[in-house]
Amino acid sequence: MALEPGGVIAWVILGLLAGWIAGKLTAGRGFGCLGNVAIGLAGAVIGGFIFSTLGIHGLAGFWGSLIIAVIGAAALVVVVNLITN
Repeated sequence: MALEPGGVIAWVILGLLAGWIAGKLTAGRGFGCLGNVAIGLAGAVIGGFIFSTLGIHGLAGFWGSLIIAVIGAAALVVVVNLITN
């Protein structure tokens, strides 16, 4: 499996969008650029795990990946807010 620069850039952009959207949906604020990327990327992993555990497959492409990442990132933001508050 080769790591292509375009793929890394796409995942960073996806992570930034997912983290920002999740921050707006759950906390009403973002976590800064790097925080949004980190939460979005972690959310993509969490969302992928959640969806695969539920047996939901087939969401592909940018929009499907963004939806999964936002759901995972929102779950992560809720957990972080519960822990920190």
